[in-house]
Amino acid sequence: MKVIDLKTNNLEQTFNQLKEDLGGRLDSADKEYSLDIDNNIAKGEIKGVSVNENISFLEYNITFENDTVIARNTPTTNPIYFLYCAEGQMSHGFGLNSKQRSLNQFQTGIFASDPHKTSCFFFRKGQTVKFSNISFDTQSSDKDADAINLLQTQLLKTFMPKGDKEIFAYIGSYNLRISEKIQQLEAIKQKGIVRQLLTNGIVHMILALEIEQHNEDTKNGVTNFGSLSRGEMDTINELSNFIQNYPEIKYTLAYLSKKGGMSPAKLQEGFKLLHNRTVSDFIRNTRVETAENLLKTTDLNISEIVYTVGLTSRSYFSKIFKEKYNCSPKYYQENQYSVAVTA
Repeated sequence: MKVIDLKTNNLEQTFNQLKEDLGGRLDSADKEYSLDIDNNIAKGEIKGVSVNENISFLEYNITFENDTVIARNTPTTNPIYFLYCAEGQMSHGFGLNSKQRSLNQFQTGIFASDPHKTSCFFFRKGQTVKFSNISFDTQSSDKDADAINLLQTQLLKTFMPKGDKEIFAYIGSYNLRISEKIQQLEAIKQKGIVRQLLTNGIVHMILALEIEQHNEDTKNGVTNFGSLSRGEMDTINELSNFIQNYPEIKYTLAYLSKKGGMSPAKLQEGFKLLHNRTVSDFIRNTRVETAENLLKTTDLNISEIVYTVGLTSRSYFSKIFKEKYNCSPKYYQENQYSVAVTA
């Protein structure tokens, strides 16, 4: 088993050490880092961005050739780790020989401990894993903004071990909304300050969704996937992607139930669990978002766009578009360079 022992939470130092231990080509610009690896140790990519003095974001899309552990012992910053597994499976433990807690695809995990504990991320030989790690340093910084101080206070109160406990460990329910945000992060093409602002905003949204998932699970007393199996949850994900790729189809609950091979009740449960939306609400939202992109990127008129996204009523489309974007489709199309989308 290969062990990579990281002694810093500074992102630049972290990537320099990862390159030293794993090899590969390291690129960096504007507080963003990318390590491409293709050798007998691993194949894939590790990316990271420094959001502010307290928050950093790392994303692993990698396959290790041997069982591998990335161990982080950073008592001076003592981070809270917010993890999300988008593909495959990985595990977390507080020490090399400690109990391992597995994160499956679409699961969240939140881990914190006393400063003397080591956070270990375990990867299995030959298994492709895609997971993200938001590190929130619990040590105060003089450069922190008031909002960061408030967030830090709330996170310390909620997730740091209390009393005589040395660790905090939480494995959450399935959540596809986080996966969607990570895809948005990967799709950012802008450069410079625009890229930084978009990246920071999405990372904060991912953090918020992980905290929300924990709060919902705690309130409902749930840390599993309801009555659905892992295979059924994968089917819900496939159906979601199908709807997003083909919004023009005249969907019915019966059609999707037959296509997915599950009951309407389980279909609704899965969409509510993964998207926090009913099936019909998910379809409607997908159509509106697709239409917004067409208004922005094509010369189609509004009636053509309504038909293209699977709707039949222009007045209904205008109503739901305005509910989401706070302006009419016509106004957005005519002024889309100056309209601030607030959804």
